[in-house]
Amino acid sequence: MATAPGKESAAAAALPIDPEQARELILPLYAARTTEAGEALADHARALVEIVRAIRPDADLLAAAYLFAAHEVVRDADRWLRSHFGPSVAQLVADLRQLRHLSDAVRTRMRAQPAAAAQGGVHAAQDEALRRMLLAMVNDLRVVVLRLASRVQTLRYLEAQHKDAGDYARETRSLYAPLANRLGIWQFKSELEDLALRALEPRDFERVAGLLAENREQREAGVRRAVAQIEALLRGAGVAAQVSGRPKHIASIAAKMRAKDLGFERILDQRAVRVVVERIALCYEVLAQVHQRWQAVEGEYDDYIARPKANGYQSLHTVVRDDDGQPLEIQIRTRQMHEEAELGVAAHWRYKEAGDAAPAARAEAQKVAWLRRLLDWQRDVEPADAPGEADRVYALTPQGRVVELPAGATAVDFAYHVHTELGHRCRGARVDGALVALNTPLRTGQTVEILSARSGGPSRDWINPELGFLASPRSRTKVRQWFHAQEHALSVAAGRDLILRELQRLGRTAVGLEDLARRLGYGDAEELCAAAVGDEFSLRSIEQALDGGQATEEAEPVLAPETAPPSAPGRGTVLVVGVDALLTSLARCCRPIPPDPIIGFVTRGRGISVHRAGCANARTLMARQPERLIEVDWERPRPGREVSFPVEVVVLAADRQGLLRDIGEVYAREKLNVIGVNTVTQREQAQMQFTIEVADAAALRRALAQLAEVKGVVVARRK
Repeated sequence: MATAPGKESAAAAALPIDPEQARELILPLYAARTTEAGEALADHARALVEIVRAIRPDADLLAAAYLFAAHEVVRDADRWLRSHFGPSVAQLVADLRQLRHLSDAVRTRMRAQPAAAAQGGVHAAQDEALRRMLLAMVNDLRVVVLRLASRVQTLRYLEAQHKDAGDYARETRSLYAPLANRLGIWQFKSELEDLALRALEPRDFERVAGLLAENREQREAGVRRAVAQIEALLRGAGVAAQVSGRPKHIASIAAKMRAKDLGFERILDQRAVRVVVERIALCYEVLAQVHQRWQAVEGEYDDYIARPKANGYQSLHTVVRDDDGQPLEIQIRTRQMHEEAELGVAAHWRYKEAGDAAPAARAEAQKVAWLRRLLDWQRDVEPADAPGEADRVYALTPQGRVVELPAGATAVDFAYHVHTELGHRCRGARVDGALVALNTPLRTGQTVEILSARSGGPSRDWINPELGFLASPRSRTKVRQWFHAQEHALSVAAGRDLILRELQRLGRTAVGLEDLARRLGYGDAEELCAAAVGDEFSLRSIEQALDGGQATEEAEPVLAPETAPPSAPGRGTVLVVGVDALLTSLARCCRPIPPDPIIGFVTRGRGISVHRAGCANARTLMARQPERLIEVDWERPRPGREVSFPVEVVVLAADRQGLLRDIGEVYAREKLNVIGVNTVTQREQAQMQFTIEVADAAALRRALAQLAEVKGVVVARRK
């Protein structure tokens, strides 16, 4: 009887992994299959295993190296891998597959941008985003070793076959070699840089290689002599150490010669020796012995043990003059430092034998956390929506561009991060080729294609947090800005109509709006029109400006004090502080209502005109005649007596059947009395002005909030 999948996976996870079993099962399935570079899958798998084995013979890694292309040859590969090799190997292979797909996208982008590719890769911001995305896609850190080893083998194969490696070399230079450097995996960094240099700049590579070859025998003899001398020196001092010569890194020599404009003879680290000891104290003991034996070159000493590099690299570096007076670089490190220098932080995976509480496991967890902090490189695209790596998502455009988003981001967020106009016109999305709802959260590594309309704008639903269309504050800001721009455009159009009608009434249609704006103190016609619909000045000011006059105060017409009746029932009143029975009226230009801050002006024959404190007309009057200012306050209504105040509301909306009815229902629900209506429709835009009676500003705010929710309403505000 077949074992149940869950039990079979558990059993596989409990058994030790046998890489040879992986080889026997998968290699026959690779027959006649090749990588994109043209290498046979079986050959690539064998070479990948040998590269990994030379670094660290970890059974999971070796099995995953054999199985690197299992998803291409096995149906339901993930289940098959888990059942035969357990979840750890299955996760390694799955992550490696994702990283291979990312490589395909990067090369596609480079082919589509030959100019950028010719300069050495995609732009710097995209380079960093790609590296962050690569690490964000990794669940098991060991997959970094597999991916770098796979790229080394691909470049070796292309060089051996004399095939064009341009695309792979450019991608290596922009993505993989810097990644190996950032993670401190020097063994891969050196070879990747050399292979990329040989493919992209063969003349520079051959020139430096030729210079090294000219004195190869002399240099190798000098290194062997130095190794023997240092071994004898340390034996005499009682220091146990492993001493070896270090092969020269051609790409680093070429880069140093180019960056510092140095000749080959001035490169001091052509010959190098590495000393590996067991303890940190012995590193400094070796340094002391070496400096006693040979003269140190001034300015060529670096203590990366006391001050490690940003990627965690530790070692002592010094350059001395040997017995022939030639420079010799000596690197001194502990065995643990050496292992980390070869594999970087990718060497630190959790011990399977230790529980989370074990000191070793805690130390490993700290180093893994350090690696994760590398994802904070160059946060330069936008102000961070959230600080941590777990709060970021990296998605791809169809052209292979990486878009960095906050966690929970949707296709609409993606569209706005690509381009604002694409966000406004977004109507649908395909994620990895499948249509999805616009509020579907994205995952790292997905490819997103936006379906857009030729024109149009965003939906108000997008800024409703309960509907989940937007996770990025940047996207929400862009949507709000679009609606604000629409509101401004409608306001300008409505103000223009008001002014033109007033000019027509005055018979002054020949007057230009720009000229009128200057006369009224506004910067241009657009500012004037927006001010008109915002009731920042009275239309009577137009006539006065055209006649060269000055603005005057304006108030509701009232009876003279001696004939004025008592306040009408239900109408709010204002008290003049310190004066009894003085006639007051509410200014029509600003329609104050409680609890608006108010000020009063003594008019000629019409009592006190009451304005909102921020009213433009009130500010003008204060500047011209401050002596007529008087303190006023709202009268507290007597118990059992309801009061109301007239206020004007402006509504701008897309015209449709039933619009006025729906707005009327809002007033009815709020029990507000409508005492005036004026509505005009132009170019399918309805411009409405209502005069309603409200008890106070709170009642007005409730009404405006409900009006804004009516379908088609763009603006609902107090005039």
